[in-house]
Amino acid sequence: MINSPTNGATPEKKPFFFGWAVVSAAAVGLFLGFVPIIGFTFSVFFKPIANEFHWTRSQISLGFSISLLALSIALPISGKLVDKVGARRVIVPGAVLFGLGLMAFTLLTNRLWQFYLTYLFIGIVGSGTAPTPYYKVISCWFDRRRGLALGIAMGGAGLGSSLLPYLAHSVIQSSGWREAYLIVGILVIVITVPVVAALLVERPALKGLNPEPAGDAGSAKTAADGMTAVEARHSGTFWLMCGSFFLMSITLNGCLIHMVPMLTDLGISSSRAALAASILGAATLAGRVGTGYVLDRLPANWVAMSLFSLAALGMALLWTGIAGTPAFVAAFLVGMGLGAEGDIMAYMVSRYFGVRSFGEIYGLCLTIYTVGAIIGPMVMAIGFDSTRSYHVVLGPFFVAALIAAMLIRQLSPYHTWQVAAAK
Repeated sequence: MINSPTNGATPEKKPFFFGWAVVSAAAVGLFLGFVPIIGFTFSVFFKPIANEFHWTRSQISLGFSISLLALSIALPISGKLVDKVGARRVIVPGAVLFGLGLMAFTLLTNRLWQFYLTYLFIGIVGSGTAPTPYYKVISCWFDRRRGLALGIAMGGAGLGSSLLPYLAHSVIQSSGWREAYLIVGILVIVITVPVVAALLVERPALKGLNPEPAGDAGSAKTAADGMTAVEARHSGTFWLMCGSFFLMSITLNGCLIHMVPMLTDLGISSSRAALAASILGAATLAGRVGTGYVLDRLPANWVAMSLFSLAALGMALLWTGIAGTPAFVAAFLVGMGLGAEGDIMAYMVSRYFGVRSFGEIYGLCLTIYTVGAIIGPMVMAIGFDSTRSYHVVLGPFFVAALIAAMLIRQLSPYHTWQVAAAK
């Protein structure tokens, strides 16, 4: 007879679930992945590179867009590889090459084609450090608390997005922008590779475990079934979801890449502008971890709509051109919107389409999102080079964010792949 807590016995502790070690490994890998390093530190390197080589903002922004174009082409391919050969076989070589690509910036000359070629390479190999392989593994380990697990993993990217811009700025101020790229590249290789190799176990079965929650046959079934990529592409849900994230990608990434030069143009010092970039990254951390918790309790489209609306408010504040505290509030709100890109999109893919072809489907979604990330910074740069102000672009961006919030609200309940399979 088992004693109860009322007669003095100590309740039996539940054994540690290894899935949380997998989540931790994913958080470390995403901390030093493509998103926080290229997406969030690019604006910190913007003016130092422009000042040394006398390139225009459009020319420099094109380098970022080239990397995203390469990433958008590579993501579905790497996603398909993850589905076939496993996440670790994609992440480890991808991280090594990504780190070497960052270190290659130390050799950059004033030849613009070298700048573009380096970013082309980084975009291709950076697909191995993107969230796709990590999310595939986490979705296989978790069901009931999948949102929280994804949120914690993306918290790693949020933490990197918060700390890396300030780290890069500090190194740039003390040693130069080349040394900053060198240090970040080394960190990617010496930290990501051993952690992922040791802890990122592909499936619970490889450890003799069941997916969380343990013993739930339904969760094991959903981890094995789902739509194919072709079936997903023929569903209205896929295009409604991707269309909304596409619009948000244009606006959020346009603001992200130009945040530091935008704020310094308003008279804010470079150090305080870098702090604003770190605040933006901190907001993505708060948004992703907090969002992951909420996703297990509220419909994902409602959560996304709320974050998109907050980001729209941030763009409205930037549109006014007010410096000081409102500019930092705007950066925080934009960062909250960026927090929706990661775990919400992945969560929606796993719930609407299952995880059978998660890597390929999520890779396609990220490709569409990435195309928006290519367009946004270039629109911002062209608008500035034409008018010497970002004001003309921020108004349409505000409207686009509101449209995206309304579109994501229209999504149907989860498990549409189960409905399709039953027909």
